[in-house]
Amino acid sequence: MTEFVPFRFRINLHDSRSGNLLCSGAFSEVTGFELTMEPRTIAEGGRNWGEHQRSGITRFSPMILKRGVTHVNDLWSWFNVTTRGANYGYRMHGEIVLLGNPLESGGEYQDNPVMTWKLTGVLATRFKGPDLNSTASQVAIEELHLVHEGLELQRQSADTAATASPEEAP
Repeated sequence: MTEFVPFRFRINLHDSRSGNLLCSGAFSEVTGFELTMEPRTIAEGGRNWGEHQRSGITRFSPMILKRGVTHVNDLWSWFNVTTRGANYGYRMHGEIVLLGNPLESGGEYQDNPVMTWKLTGVLATRFKGPDLNSTASQVAIEELHLVHEGLELQRQSADTAATASPEEAP
């Protein structure tokens, strides 16, 4: 029998310096997996058939996490700390884990990570809680917007060396 999994994505945020897990939550929708490279054009004198196209700056879209839950208020605390006081703009490293159907082991279900997106330089820019309505079954976090400075895809497999990163690309 397959167990229904409403939260297919888990976000983990780690301290950039120590690597300790500081925030974690599960979400039912994640958008923003978008990278855009703006090419630079270089005109060459005497070359009348177009310009040279070179790689330019790569821009990352904000990651938008929707309808999430967490066991404690750690994501709210992090957002609150980054918008005030001495820790203004405190950044973390993060990972968004895509979960497949749970695996049954000894009568219990366990997470089944399929792939992981690694984020660097993560900063929360928007935190939206649910509307408070006693008749609704809302979740604890409606939306969390994250900006970041890098994105890398890591697939789960028996061979952990099989990762795709920009540095390894031809």
